[in-house]
Amino acid sequence: MLVSKAARRYATALLGLAKEQDAVERTFEDVQFIKNTVEGSRDLQLFLKSPVIKPDKKANALEALFEGKVSELVFRFVNLIARKNRQNIIGEITHAFTDIYNEYAGIIEAEVFVANELDDKQKDQVIKRLEDVTGKKVNITVKVQEDLKGGMAIKIADTVIDGTIKHKLEQLEDVFLNTATE
Repeated sequence: MLVSKAARRYATALLGLAKEQDAVERTFEDVQFIKNTVEGSRDLQLFLKSPVIKPDKKANALEALFEGKVSELVFRFVNLIARKNRQNIIGEITHAFTDIYNEYAGIIEAEVFVANELDDKQKDQVIKRLEDVTGKKVNITVKVQEDLKGGMAIKIADTVIDGTIKHKLEQLEDVFLNTATE
């Protein structure tokens, strides 16, 4: 997800405050809770982005949603976002915070594309191999794409490692076509 400079600044400030209060892990958990809550409700997303609904209504809704469910630090942060009328970028802020936290904690996010769902043992093997190669902790998101036929493709940041059967068949086809035209 692309995030604005403002969202990144808010997220960076929140991580700074969490470090000062020695509450980085709790803050991360709270931000994930907010992220899941917002992403889990299309109605909430539309409500927060609506120019028709008054900012104080949005602030009251956020307060009701998160009061007592997140730490005092994160709750005050959400109130600050509401007072600054930035509710419309709360989703961006949570994504930016996750990225900044992962950087801080030395965690890499990887997308794993497979033809069939992986069982827990296979996921653990992929994670272990990626951690061995990168030297960092790795979180994976598995995405099933049946057209891959078999194998897997792994995307980390801008790098894609494609070991799918579909990709190998495409390479083989290119070889045959190039050989046939020579």
